[in-house]
Amino acid sequence: MKSDIIIIGGGASGLMAAIGAAETIFKNGITASVTLLEKMPRPARKIMISGKGRCNFTNLKDWNDFSAHIRSNMNLVRPAFYNLTPEKMIRFLNENGLETVVERGDRAFPASHSSFDVVDTLVRTALRNGVRIETEREVTDIAFTESSKYKFTINCKDGTSYESAGLIIATGGLSYPGTGSTGDGYRWAEEAGHKIKPLFPSLTAIVPKGYKTIPENMIGGKDIKGHIDRSTPLSENGEYLCGIQLKNVTLTVYNDGNEIQNEFGDLDFTDGGIEGPIGFEVSRNCVKTIINGGKICVSIDMKPAVCMEVLTERISALWKEISNDSRSARLNFKEKYRILLGKLIPWDLITGFIKCNPIPVSKSGNKIKDLNAAGVSGLAAALKGWKFDIEGFVGYERSVVTAGGISPDGIIAKTMESKFKKGLYFCGEILDTDSDTGGYNLQTAFSTGYLAGISAAKNIAKD
Repeated sequence: MKSDIIIIGGGASGLMAAIGAAETIFKNGITASVTLLEKMPRPARKIMISGKGRCNFTNLKDWNDFSAHIRSNMNLVRPAFYNLTPEKMIRFLNENGLETVVERGDRAFPASHSSFDVVDTLVRTALRNGVRIETEREVTDIAFTESSKYKFTINCKDGTSYESAGLIIATGGLSYPGTGSTGDGYRWAEEAGHKIKPLFPSLTAIVPKGYKTIPENMIGGKDIKGHIDRSTPLSENGEYLCGIQLKNVTLTVYNDGNEIQNEFGDLDFTDGGIEGPIGFEVSRNCVKTIINGGKICVSIDMKPAVCMEVLTERISALWKEISNDSRSARLNFKEKYRILLGKLIPWDLITGFIKCNPIPVSKSGNKIKDLNAAGVSGLAAALKGWKFDIEGFVGYERSVVTAGGISPDGIIAKTMESKFKKGLYFCGEILDTDSDTGGYNLQTAFSTGYLAGISAAKNIAKD
C-alpha cells in the first residue's frame, strides 16, 4: 500500500504532524495522501491520562519564560515553538470546536477538564483534513532505499506493508508503556544513523529511604540503577505519609551534601513517593544523580516564609499557651505535643511527622514532661529542614516523560528532518528534549509534530 506521507505513532506529536501535513497539502493544491499508523486500538492514549485526566495541554508563556522550563536542547525546539506558539495552539483547538480555559501558572486546559475532548478534537480534525488513521497497526521494521520516490518501506506485525515518500516517526519514549510507548522509534533512528542520548525517566516519584518495603536483593533496581517499582508495598512510615499534600513549601535537593536545586510550591506524598509539582520538578536531577552513583538527600522547609529565630519564638509561645491552658491539665506530654503540632502543620500529617521526627526526650533518655529550649529548637529545625535520604525512584511504568533520546546533532531544527535520510522526520518525546511539568512537554510535542508535518508536505510538493 502506498501513501505519500506516513506517520508512525498517534500521540500528541503524531496527530499534529498528520494535521500539519494534510493542511499543507490542501493549501498547496496538490494530490497526496497522509496515513497515520497507531499500534494501539485508539490514538493518543497518553493524552487521555495527562494531568490526571484534565489535560494541561500547553502553557501560555512567551519563549523566554517557556524555554527556561526546557531541561535539554531548547534550541531544537525554538523554530517549532515559533511556528506553533501556545497562543496558536489554543486558537487551533478553539477553531476546531474545543473550548479552553487558562488557569494559575498560565496553564491551559479544555474547558470541560476532560482530556478525551482534546483527543476527540485532534482526531476529528485529522480525519476532516483527509488523514487516514489506521489503528492496531504495530510497525516492526522500516527499510530505507533511495531507488524510487517511495523510499521508505514500513512493515507491520499483521503482515501489512506500506511504502511512502515521506516518513515521520512520532513513537514517543518509554514512559507509560501501557499507552503504547515502548521505545520502538529509537531502534529505527539508530538504523538511520542517529545517535541516542542516554534515556532515563523524568517527572516521576522519588522514593525516600524507608518509604517502601524493599527486599535487600531488589535495592538498586534490576533494569536501571535506583529503580523502585511503583507496585512495591509501602512501609509503615509510607502508609502514614501517603495521601498527604503540602502547600507552599520549599524542597531542596542535595547531591553528596551539596545543594543542587531548590523549588517552592506544592508537593504530594503518594503510593510512589514524593510527587506533586515540585516533587516532579526535582525528579530529573534526582534520577540522573542516582543513576550516576551520587547520593541524594532532600529537605522540606514547611515554613519557608518564617526564619528559624522567629519560628523558634513562635513554638515556645505556643507551648506556653498550651501548657497554661486549663484544658491541658490532665493531658500528658504526648497529647500536648500533638496539639502543638496541630497549630503548626496539617492535622493529617502529625502522625507521619512524629514517626519521622520522634518526640524529643531528655538527655538521659527518659520521657520529658516539658518542652525545653533544646526541644523547641529541635522542632523548629525539623520543620525548617525535614530531611529524607532518597533511596530511588519510580521508573518508566509511571514517569510522565522520558529524558534523553535522539541527539539534536542529527536533526535540522527548522524542519525536524533527519540530516542522514532525506524525507525522514522525527518529533515529540523521542527527541532529546524534555521539560518541566505544566504543559511544556505537550506543547513541545504539538509544535515539533506540526512542523514535521508541514515540512514533510512541503517536501512532497517540491517533488
